[in-house]
Amino acid sequence: MRTFRNILALGLAVVMLLCSTALADTLRVGMECNYAPFNWTQAEESEYAVPIAAGGYADGYDVRIARRVADALGMELEIVKIEWDGLTMALMSGKIDAIIAGMSPTEERKLTIDFTDPYYESDLVLVVRADGPYAAASSLADFSGARITGQLNTFHYTVIDQIPGVKKATAMETFPAMIVALNAGAIDGYVSERPGAVSAVAANPELTFVSFPEGEGFEASPEDVAIAVGIVKGSPLKDSINAALAEISREERQQIMDDAVAAQPVSE
Repeated sequence: MRTFRNILALGLAVVMLLCSTALADTLRVGMECNYAPFNWTQAEESEYAVPIAAGGYADGYDVRIARRVADALGMELEIVKIEWDGLTMALMSGKIDAIIAGMSPTEERKLTIDFTDPYYESDLVLVVRADGPYAAASSLADFSGARITGQLNTFHYTVIDQIPGVKKATAMETFPAMIVALNAGAIDGYVSERPGAVSAVAANPELTFVSFPEGEGFEASPEDVAIAVGIVKGSPLKDSINAALAEISREERQQIMDDAVAAQPVSE
């Protein structure tokens, strides 16, 4: 009996070791899968799509960057779909290993988590109705009196205060929700990064976006308009991920973004 128990204990130890090794070989990446062209959810498998842990498939710029990172690390990639507000907590609790979700490495976020080097840089624009009174705007001052919103708990929402005379609307949880509100006339516009605006307009031809000449748009620090991978404080993955990102040239990153915009589902 003692021998049998010893064998059983040894067997369980081996199983646990194999399981832990399997987990260590998987890079669990969190994203909301609802922010095209950075990330989205689709029903069908495709060339670049990755299965989502909860079902369906994820694709987009973030997914394609995550694939490159996982390949460079020699790890399997697992996409974990998490609401934007829950990403940081999921990272800190160990549910995921990294956030690759169009997240800017702001000073406020750096108090809680670490970030890698940026893997994309953009600028801020305002998405509006193409047939609306703000489509021809060329400066923030032109949006005086406009009802403007941004995504909840993002830098996008805070910069609205830079618009003189703005009517700051309640923040919304997702970009699709803001598109619906804009089309319904509940708001006059929302703040977005340029790729997200290009994506929204491609899928919703009734919309357009306003970009600004230098000195006429939003003031933002380089960290605010950059996008980086979020990791836990002191993560051993940081140097490896930075090395993987360094292998992707600026030109290639832009090509990946252009391809993601072209590939987004029409329903987005």
